[in-house]
Amino acid sequence: MTTMSLDTRFAPAPARDRAPAVAAPVRLTRRGRVVMVLVALVLAFAVGVFVTAASSVATLEPGAPEATEIVQVGAGDTLWGIASELAEDGQVRDMMHRIERLNALESTSLVSGQRLVVPAS
Repeated sequence: MTTMSLDTRFAPAPARDRAPAVAAPVRLTRRGRVVMVLVALVLAFAVGVFVTAASSVATLEPGAPEATEIVQVGAGDTLWGIASELAEDGQVRDMMHRIERLNALESTSLVSGQRLVVPAS
């Protein structure tokens, strides 16, 4: 038969005498940082998709296209002058914006001979 003896000399110190354990700071490896950046990008992309999808104004029925005509720019013509001929009283600036949008103009500069799509009068 085997006997066991208990020796108290090697017992751990009581809990009140021990210093509190300090947690080591979390350190990421290069692979961990890459994974965290990719997760953040995917999350940002998903949020962007859901936000823009929620504000979509598309419908299943096609809209009626705006009636337009073509005007050729002459020497000395300006966008303001063309818009003022087509616009109702006091609506010249709105007509300029419509012409800019129809022709995807980046500025109000026109070139002689240029063809513009304008709303039909």
